[in-house]
Amino acid sequence: MTTPVYDTLRLYITGTHFYVHPEDPLVKEILLIDRVSGNISLVKEETSRFIPGHAIQRLIYGIMGVVRLLAGPYLVVITERVKVGEIDGHNIWKVGATEIFSYLRIIRHLDDQQLQDNDSYYSMIDMILQENSFYFSSSYDLTHTMQRYHNASSEFELMGLLERADQRFVWNSGLLRDLASHGGLHRYLLPVMCGFVSIRSCSVGGRRFVWALVSRLAWLRAGARYYMRGLDQDGNAANYVETEQIVEYSRNCCSFVQTRGSIPLYWSQCPNLWYKPVPLLADPEDQTAGFGRHFDEQFYRYGKQTIVNLVDNKGKEKILNGAFERTVERSRNKYPGLSYEYFDFHKECSQLRWGRLSILIDRLEPQRLSHGYFHVTRDGTHVRKQTGVFRTNCIDCLDRTNVVQSLVAKRSLAQQLVALGVISEFGVVDELEEMDRVYKSVWADNADTCARHYTGTGALKTDYTRTGKRTVLGALKDGWNSSIRYYKNNFTDGYKQDAIDLFLGNYVVTGTEGVGNVPSPLRSAPTRLQVILPLLLIVSLAVLIVIFLLPSSDLRLQYGHVLFWTLIIVSSVYLILRNGYEFVDRPRLVIRPELNVVV
Repeated sequence: MTTPVYDTLRLYITGTHFYVHPEDPLVKEILLIDRVSGNISLVKEETSRFIPGHAIQRLIYGIMGVVRLLAGPYLVVITERVKVGEIDGHNIWKVGATEIFSYLRIIRHLDDQQLQDNDSYYSMIDMILQENSFYFSSSYDLTHTMQRYHNASSEFELMGLLERADQRFVWNSGLLRDLASHGGLHRYLLPVMCGFVSIRSCSVGGRRFVWALVSRLAWLRAGARYYMRGLDQDGNAANYVETEQIVEYSRNCCSFVQTRGSIPLYWSQCPNLWYKPVPLLADPEDQTAGFGRHFDEQFYRYGKQTIVNLVDNKGKEKILNGAFERTVERSRNKYPGLSYEYFDFHKECSQLRWGRLSILIDRLEPQRLSHGYFHVTRDGTHVRKQTGVFRTNCIDCLDRTNVVQSLVAKRSLAQQLVALGVISEFGVVDELEEMDRVYKSVWADNADTCARHYTGTGALKTDYTRTGKRTVLGALKDGWNSSIRYYKNNFTDGYKQDAIDLFLGNYVVTGTEGVGNVPSPLRSAPTRLQVILPLLLIVSLAVLIVIFLLPSSDLRLQYGHVLFWTLIIVSSVYLILRNGYEFVDRPRLVIRPELNVVV
């Protein structure tokens, strides 16, 4: 039987220590953290005898971990939680609010510039914590699919939640590193997942069942849209999400798993002020090796693979589509269980012809039936297993991908409901008005959550996901979201990427930053181009406005001035766009190789 993490704790704060005590009268132990030395220990003592009476108290629901900034370590705890529902009888929670406590009470050892840098680092951590997409359970392994969990050995059951978690989806694994290095603390080590969870109680014909959707976002290549594309050297894909649909009825459970992720090649698409930057690709031989590393992992974890490629076969996406298809062809002999389906989403569904998606879903039906789903009875008997997954991608793996995944999952849901005895006829989910409304709403919420994390806005095309129809109003909303994405991708995503890298431990702050000859990555002087071109543009615009406000009596002279300053403005804009990479907000903490390429 799994030993759960403590569900509720009380944090006591004094000038020298943090005391963490489980809210259980039968537990006679205290987690003690020395705020001065940083030492961590587990003390077997009564609370009233060991903790000073003057200590400040906080009720907390878990420790997310410890992050090190310039001022020293900070303790991150969960102070509010919202119940999402139950899976297999276990409570699933969403992180409602967090607090960050500095170990040090006084930080006079930092100079003014270091204090500013420390505040910047603190704000980065706080920004990620405010993402509103963190979930946890103190007794259920939320990072594993039902099939992985039920296929595990008996020794697996004896492990702590963090130790046995699927580490791809534990977003606070870096924050918990200090605590995890001390033995005996497994009941304080709470794995926290980033993504989306919705659990709904549904009723069909008087039969009530639980329907849940869980999307797990991998952290191994997490980041902002244009700064995190393709694969890393280990084969991890950017924006990789494992989505599991769970149905529970009369203590019998079914689950259906799909995956999505950036096109599994080595490619980059760094922002450069253009609406869609040109993708850059590595050599074909390197692509085959990276593709292989990615699918070796996919086959190991999920079995047979069906690639569903939704990118355009024109414009800038055509470059990626061609390289992807060539790589798939070169790899077919290595992977006999690999199948490939291409669907030019935008071409096929142009002019609001979204009913044509049924063409793709019908083509995928043989693979869906072949892959199957997982079904376990109340006594633990495995009725059937899922033997393969769909791996779907578009350019961002968000909008088009979510639409297709929701349609595939709906057919699987109907099959599962028949198997569980909830309905008697396959394919009637669309006819169940209330169930259909809930289903579409949840999948649209899933799309919005995944999109906000990657792009900063809600998903596009959610009008179709929510209603089953594409509308003019939905297209207008998509245009607005696209404009917001353009701004954020170019002018705020560098900071966001830094925040993600800091939170995940990809960048570790050292106390000597900004001291002596040790530079601070947060400080950099602007280049000449970054100063001169915007200044020239502003001055030119101001002069042109003055010319129109104070017209000259000599029209020929005025026309000459207008023409001259208009040419200066056009030249300035051209040079800014030509050197666009110099003017976007770029990451400063982790400089990845592809970011050194100037488009």
